[in-house]
This record gives sequence, structure tokens and C-alpha cells, in this order.
Amino acid sequence: MTSPIDRAGSRIDHLNIAVPDLAAAVAFYEPVLAAIGITKMLEIPPDATPNQPTAMTGFGLAAVKPYFWLIDGGTVGSNMHVAFTVDSRDDVATFYQAALAAGATSLLAPAVHPEYHTDYYGAFVLDPHGINLEAVCHRPA
Repeated sequence: MTSPIDRAGSRIDHLNIAVPDLAAAVAFYEPVLAAIGITKMLEIPPDATPNQPTAMTGFGLAAVKPYFWLIDGGTVGSNMHVAFTVDSRDDVATFYQAALAAGATSLLAPAVHPEYHTDYYGAFVLDPHGINLEAVCHRPA
């Protein structure tokens, strides 16, 4: 019997998402991401460095680093999608409920998506800026 594939890793170090209203985005993302263990870690004011003219807020694992950044004054691109890996199917449901409570619109309730693989369990919402967010667990039930 072969070992299951560990689908939790990534080679992406960090990701910046431009939003038109940083304060509104942070107000949405802070409770939603906290529900799955991702915390607000760093707030960088505008003009902190010559190459960074706008404010930024970074979220990540508290003992590690910020890796998901919201950047003020931008335009959200079309068909943007961000998926967060979680440890359990219960975490998927927790994310989904927290997102709806924070003002997201439901796209797909928590469910298995066998078109990706047999243990792909995810939930999809649309954030207030139009970004398609997902929490996904790659582990069997």
C-alpha cells in the first residue's frame, strides 16, 4: 500500500492581494482567517520604504511569519481565487461559517469535490471585494 500524498505544502512564500479599501478588507479577513488559525501579524504604514508607497497588512501563522498580504489602494483582478489549506473538514465548515458571518456570499457549501481528488473537501465564498476564497482539507474523512 502506498502512502497518501501530502498535499499541504507549497512553494509560495507570500502572496500580495491589492484591495480598494484596506480597512474594510482587514475587518473582513481578520475574523475569517482567525477561525482557521491565521492571525494578523504586521501592519505596515504607507511610505515605510521608498518602494512601498501604500499601507499593507500581513496575516500568517503567529509563530512563523506573515504570508498573506492585503495591499491598500488597489484593484481586485477578475477571476481571483485564494485557497487556504486547513487540517480538518471541521475547519472547512468553521471557515465557511465565519466568512458568511463576516459578510461573504456563499459560492459552494462544504463538500467533497472529487473532480480534484477523492479526498478534496472544500468550501467557497466570495469576499466583499469579489475575491473567491476557499478553505480546503486534503485528508480523508
